[in-house]
Amino acid sequence: MTTNFLRKIIAKSIFDFPGDMEMRKTPNQLVLKGTTTVGIVCSDGVILSSDTRVTMGTFIAHKKGKKIYKIDNHIAMTISGSVADAQRVVDILKANAQIYRMNYGRPIPIKAASRLVANLLFSSRYAPLIAQVLIGGIDDTGAHVFSLDPLGSLTEEKCVATGSGSPVAYGVLEDKYREQISSKELLPVVVHAVKAAMKRNTASGDSFDVAIIGKEGYNELSDEEKENIEATAPETRRKL
Repeated sequence: MTTNFLRKIIAKSIFDFPGDMEMRKTPNQLVLKGTTTVGIVCSDGVILSSDTRVTMGTFIAHKKGKKIYKIDNHIAMTISGSVADAQRVVDILKANAQIYRMNYGRPIPIKAASRLVANLLFSSRYAPLIAQVLIGGIDDTGAHVFSLDPLGSLTEEKCVATGSGSPVAYGVLEDKYREQISSKELLPVVVHAVKAAMKRNTASGDSFDVAIIGKEGYNELSDEEKENIEATAPETRRKL
């Protein structure tokens, strides 16, 4: 009798406190509050891209925010959601990637790194880390992109977008993306998708970053390289 009573009290304290419903809503509500990030698998690696606008509600807090992070030479991740929570996830994954390399003498597999982050997010589900991330890279099994939501759900994708600008980005990606195409051919498509989202979504904008992870390792494009790609992107060539 006492045991059952205590179980009811514990269950009530965990699930039925006044802020519970708001807490449960928070991760899903914040998924589409800002940012546009894109991840695609190419025949020779992975492309990750994002805009650079950082918002606090309707206020633009930063115009050149970093949303693509190199984890190791073969793997990177994009972030959206709460900046502090997302950066904590980045720091934890970076540390564990280096520990894995030191212990086993080889880079951490992309799926293992993604599962680690999924476990971290799931273990914090009662006080969620408000972060939706894409993890992409290349290992012995090929190129991979994984998408993770704030509660730790993990899915492998060939072409994915996150953030408030994702519906617009998907409009471009669904039309233009094809599997088994090189990163050189797909770069204009990714740039077109992100820039389209920047034009139609107020929480995305200012500029964009692009990173390619291939057999040669991680490479983040310079401003000059991005300008050259913009010149060949479909939307910049469209005549009115």
